[in-house]
Amino acid sequence: MCHMANDPASAGVDAKNDPRPQPPPEPQLEDCCGSGCVVCVFDAYEIARERYAVQLAAWLARHPAQA
Repeated sequence: MCHMANDPASAGVDAKNDPRPQPPPEPQLEDCCGSGCVVCVFDAYEIARERYAVQLAAWLARHPAQA
């Protein structure tokens, strides 16, 4: 039995079952309370953007025609 047939990378991945990652929503200036939180909403946004970039790169590797 060929195990390659079950490998999504070799068989092509259906975009319906593997949707493109969406960027996190950007916080508005008024979302920050201005009290110097350890993790400000803008810090959390940057962390989410970095995570999104990694997820998007992996998705594009699985869907090269969508680049």
